[in-house]
Amino acid sequence: MGSRIEAVYRVRSDAKSIAARARGIALEQSVEMPIGPIDDAFVLEEVVGRVESIEDAGDGEYNVRIALAAVTTGGEAGQLLNMLFGNTSIHDDVRLLDAEFPGDVVAAFGGPNHGLDGLRARVKATGALSSTAIKPQGLSPSALAKLAGAIALGGIDFIKDDHGIADQSYSPFAERVPAVAEAVAAAAARTGIGTRYLPSLNGNLDAMRRQLALCRACGLDAVLATPMLAGLAQFHTLVKENPDIAFMAHPSMAGGAIAPPFLLGKLFRLLGADATVFPNYGGRFGYTKDDCRRLARNALEQRAGLKPCVPVPAGGMQLARIPELLEFYGRDVMLMIGGALLAARERITEQTARYCEAVRAWN
Repeated sequence: MGSRIEAVYRVRSDAKSIAARARGIALEQSVEMPIGPIDDAFVLEEVVGRVESIEDAGDGEYNVRIALAAVTTGGEAGQLLNMLFGNTSIHDDVRLLDAEFPGDVVAAFGGPNHGLDGLRARVKATGALSSTAIKPQGLSPSALAKLAGAIALGGIDFIKDDHGIADQSYSPFAERVPAVAEAVAAAAARTGIGTRYLPSLNGNLDAMRRQLALCRACGLDAVLATPMLAGLAQFHTLVKENPDIAFMAHPSMAGGAIAPPFLLGKLFRLLGADATVFPNYGGRFGYTKDDCRRLARNALEQRAGLKPCVPVPAGGMQLARIPELLEFYGRDVMLMIGGALLAARERITEQTARYCEAVRAWN
């Protein structure tokens, strides 16, 4: 028997219908047809999805565990998600909660090239990491470079482009990246921190390949990518083509019917994210403490063949919460504070230094 991925779905149903509903999902996510006309032994024994268990989750919902043949993914990231949740995602009564991947699937996709230890090594850190995003939209390359340089002088570990800053006329990628990289490198030479700048990749696969080449020419070894916008297959391809580059994954377009702890914490990690950004509890998004705890655990838990992916809580973070957040997440985390630094305006270097000192003091 071939290996199986065990997917868990949260299904809204009544008790009388849930068994049939579960069988329907198993067929939809494997052969996409009634089982009656199928007479091929391989398809029946190896390909058809199997309902493993049904558990009452309360309030008219059930957790349905279905074993899906790993061979149907073809070792390709887009097809992996298609077989996990393709057609079923169209139904409004089902969410994809989780999936357990067998060893051959883990080996096929590979996970992070660098992970937690690799990102720490880049900035000579041993504990929790600090990061921020440069913004807003509309600033010129020189303005963004000036901002990034001032932040880097505060001793921060990582500075990324805001994910919405792409290749617009007011800030072309080819002009922005060299300018910001130079400013950050100059500041890092003064602080000795080794601050890294992560440009935001955008466009089609060819465009992102050109952008990565420019990043490398500028001496950069980390980038920001948005897997749900770029496409999971393209994201995974770039990770495999650029083993020297660390990839931070952004969650834009990751809302909806796939549970964030699985999508951002487990699937992005499997496909090669070295760090995964997500909305922190108590910020301007609706993630709960339990969401964040499970997401961070999925990103970090020990798994043969997978390096730990750094959880990066973000979204409405404040400096006053640093001790609380580090107590909650522990030292294996990268905090991301944006607006609370930018609000300091001409005092941004001083505010960044306070932020970084608070993180390093906790370590």
